[in-house]
Amino acid sequence: MSTRGSTRGVVYVHSSPSAVCPHVEWAISGTLGARVDLKWTAQPASPGQLRAECGWRAPAGTGAKLAAALKAWPMIRFEVTEEPSAGVDGERFCFAPGLGLWHGRTSANGDIVVGEDQLRALVAMTRGGESLAHKLDELLAASWDEALEPYRHAGDGAPVTWLHQVG
Repeated sequence: MSTRGSTRGVVYVHSSPSAVCPHVEWAISGTLGARVDLKWTAQPASPGQLRAECGWRAPAGTGAKLAAALKAWPMIRFEVTEEPSAGVDGERFCFAPGLGLWHGRTSANGDIVVGEDQLRALVAMTRGGESLAHKLDELLAASWDEALEPYRHAGDGAPVTWLHQVG
């Protein structure tokens, strides 16, 4: 595979029922075009659930495809990151049951980037400090961070599998 126009990222499956784990692997495999065998470990933040993560290298835009494939299972918690590449912003996708999918652009250091048009629209549609603060929290994924943080910490030190898209 040529690395021209490619980027890398990480898929974090923070929690999944064991019966869904093979489906998660199939979804990632289908998106990357290569067989994926994740190393599943217990998720201490949710007994009975499993967690895994894998790094990937593929063309820019693959992060969105991975997130779209994984959101088919609304009972899992996951995040997908894609690093910035030439001419393309980085991205972060977060999914938590009850909240759904959140997507944001990221800078080279991983900060969420809120565009000028997003800020102008936000200011135009909110009239008041509390409403503005709530909408800013939505733009910055505050609810998703709050929901996923216990699962992130439970994965500290877990093994990471690196994958490369084929063809």
